[in-house]
Amino acid sequence: MKIYVVRHGQTDYNKHRMMQGRSDIPLNEAGLSQARAKRELLGDLKFDAVYSSPLIRAVRTAEIIGNVSEDDIIKDERIIEANFGKYELKNYYMTGLPMMSYWSFPEIFKAPKGVETLREMIDRTSSFLKELEQKDYENVLVACHGGIIRPIRGYLENRKSGVIWRPRPKNCEIFVYESIDGKHRLLEDIR
Repeated sequence: MKIYVVRHGQTDYNKHRMMQGRSDIPLNEAGLSQARAKRELLGDLKFDAVYSSPLIRAVRTAEIIGNVSEDDIIKDERIIEANFGKYELKNYYMTGLPMMSYWSFPEIFKAPKGVETLREMIDRTSSFLKELEQKDYENVLVACHGGIIRPIRGYLENRKSGVIWRPRPKNCEIFVYESIDGKHRLLEDIR
C-alpha cells in the first residue's frame, strides 16, 4: 500500500500565523491553487480511498488532490488537528511561553492545561493508521493538518518518540509512504 499524507492548503489563518486548531476555516485562493498544483503533479494517479479530517480545509484539499467528490471522502476524527484549547486563534508568537515551549519542543515541555498532549495525538493517529493498514488499498490519500501530521509521520517512519516534529510540514506538502506487512518507509516528499 502507498499512503499519501498531505497537509491541507493555506488558509487566511495560516497566512497570519494563527493557531487554527479545530476552527473550521476554509482554504484561501493560495490554498486552492496549492491543492490544484499538487493534483496536476500527481497526473492520472487514482486513489482507492480518500480519508480526511472532518475540518473543511482538509476536506477541500482531499477533494481536489484526491480528485473525488466530498461524498466519497471518509472523514475520520482521529486525524483532526490538535486541540489548542484557549490558544486557539491566537497568533503563534502571542501564545505565551508555556504554549510556545510546548509547541516548539513537545518532547521536552508539557502541554499547557486544556491543550491536547503529545501522547493523546500519538494514540489517536496510531489507532487510525493501524486500522488503515488492515485495508486492501493500493493507493490511499490522507488529508490532515500540520500538527497531527507529526505523529502520523512518526508512526510511518518508525520513530521511537512517536513523532517527527521538525521541520514543520508546509501547506500541501505530500509525504508518500510504502506500507507492507506493518513495515513502512518514506518513498517521496512532494513539496
